[in-house]
Amino acid sequence: MTTMLGVKYVIPSWTDSSQSANPGSLGDPFNVVVIGAGNVNFGSDEGPWNHSYRLEQKIGPRLKIVALVDPVFERAADVLQKKRASFVESAYRDTVMYKTIHEFASAMKPDQKPKLILIGCPSAYRGSDEPGRDLEIQVMKLFPNSALFVEKPVASFEVSRAFAVANAINQSGVTCSVGYMLRYLKAVQMLKKIIRDNQLTVMATIARYACAYEAIVKPLWWDKELSGGPVIEQGTHFCDLSRYFGGDVDIPTVQAHSVQWNEAPGKLSKIGVDESKIPAENRIPRVTSANWKYKTGATGSLTHLVALQGTAYSCELEVYCDGYLLKLIDPYNEPILQVRRPGSDKDEIYTFKEDDPFLSEISAITDVIEKGQGAAEILSNFEDACKTYELTWAIRLASEKTHQTYNK
Repeated sequence: MTTMLGVKYVIPSWTDSSQSANPGSLGDPFNVVVIGAGNVNFGSDEGPWNHSYRLEQKIGPRLKIVALVDPVFERAADVLQKKRASFVESAYRDTVMYKTIHEFASAMKPDQKPKLILIGCPSAYRGSDEPGRDLEIQVMKLFPNSALFVEKPVASFEVSRAFAVANAINQSGVTCSVGYMLRYLKAVQMLKKIIRDNQLTVMATIARYACAYEAIVKPLWWDKELSGGPVIEQGTHFCDLSRYFGGDVDIPTVQAHSVQWNEAPGKLSKIGVDESKIPAENRIPRVTSANWKYKTGATGSLTHLVALQGTAYSCELEVYCDGYLLKLIDPYNEPILQVRRPGSDKDEIYTFKEDDPFLSEISAITDVIEKGQGAAEILSNFEDACKTYELTWAIRLASEKTHQTYNK
């Protein structure tokens, strides 16, 4: 693990060996299908993302991963071997690997019906109504009563097709959550409460996201045709938070500039992949700076930087209202909320120790599944996530357009 949201891998509900040996004694099993055996579902050294761990933590010994869907069996087998060698073995004891979700649907037994389908495969295979990229639509046809948890970004291609998926989800009535976990931070919810309780109107949002690129060693991430680029794939979290406070964006107002890989300020010294293997036109920008108007009339801005080394990111979001500066600092490590109010020039500092938004987002959807809609609030649905996706694409296209103009 990195220093980001240092999660302790101890799960109290699994420490009783008698319970983990006989999970059925605790109640009905909670069946889950996991799509994707990669980092977001099973963890990596790049960050704290690991949805399977949060499911283990939330559900405990009732958890049953009935299927792991991934076309690369070697990767899936490696994941299962590690899980079965750990204290959560009972959740993975009977897990079967499949290359496609249709294979599982054909082989599924009545007692394997999933309550939740966790979609964490690359976005190139989902988020569209186009055959071959319409995973969510196929899943809803095969398992109409199963809830969906979908990792961000919701797609990789046309924005209109992503909204078509959102429409299909809304019409189906299926419970669906998208993995914009920063909305669940206690600091973020406190910021939201201050705005609500004081009946404030947001004037501006200013976001900065500087990633530690040295630890990012997936070639796919460095190829914008595969990942979408750093704003779509990564900066999307701060675009989403900006929208969470500022509201819907007036998309035609989006403007952006960039520093490209072949410009002097864009030369990086510690890239962990061989970038020469990536076509020049697909290499990612090092800096993207964007601004826009919200439909409320407020303004927003984002600067995303591929600039830092080591492992720790540097991220801040400022929200301005009349008399107020609300600043979210370091949300990936130890979140801090800094508040300046009317009547004082001094900042109030609030800290939030060991707050795990990944667990909070998983807890929300599982509580809704088991207890009903009023049991918890899902803070990011698919349609709203599509609006964030739309903003990130608008930023990318605007930055590419201005770069082409600059280079003429």
